[in-house]
Amino acid sequence: MEDPRDLFDLTGQVAVVTGSTRGLGRTMVEAFARAGASVVVTGRKQEACDSVAEEVRAATGRAASGLACHVGDWDRIPAFVDRVVDTYGRIDVLVNNAGINPGTQTVNDVSLELWRKIFSVNLEGALRMSQCVAPVMRDNGGGSIVNIGSTEGYKSSPEAAAYGATKAALRHLTVLMSKEWASWNVRVNILSPGSFSTQMLEVAEQYQPGILATLASRNSQNRVANVHEIIGPVLYLASRASSFVTGDDLTVSGGMPK
Repeated sequence: MEDPRDLFDLTGQVAVVTGSTRGLGRTMVEAFARAGASVVVTGRKQEACDSVAEEVRAATGRAASGLACHVGDWDRIPAFVDRVVDTYGRIDVLVNNAGINPGTQTVNDVSLELWRKIFSVNLEGALRMSQCVAPVMRDNGGGSIVNIGSTEGYKSSPEAAAYGATKAALRHLTVLMSKEWASWNVRVNILSPGSFSTQMLEVAEQYQPGILATLASRNSQNRVANVHEIIGPVLYLASRASSFVTGDDLTVSGGMPK
């Protein structure tokens, strides 16, 4: 019997995490490095990518590169993927974590400009990145794509209509990706966090005072999660521990109803 600890080992693999200069993405990228992977830190600002990559190298001793990419820019993504492959020769894990949830977006009031901006990052960015990475994974024997959803994708609050719509669409897209790329040995799953203590949620509190307390009251544990509580679930989906799991939705929400 294989040692269960080996199932979570990412030694020799290359992991890309979008939106990994802060928040959950920052936690994920260091966790993958601690599990043995070479990692690519990416976000919109090169300086921030370089800084986090240096922190990860210092903390883990693993290879970590900073490479800026705005996932809301469809046409820039292929060149980004090419640079990663030129550097490492492969991509084994992709986490589509980059996302935005700016301001209030009620159905009545959201502008077309804001609607398109949120969709370009949260949904189209994940689609384009996956389109470019999946063939790379196929040519190297397979891989794992993890899309980061949200419990807002099940029952969105009225003030986050566009954000919730993108996460609901991402769940549907995940299933389609998993079916289309199963023959390539590329698994695709979605991880849907509930309320985590991130900068995005802190910004939401500014627009909607009291939202943190409200969100905490909606789950069985009556609290907002620490960012480190995402490590186990995302490492599970990224690694061989979930080798027979694809097209699935793992909710990490403290018992919040779907």
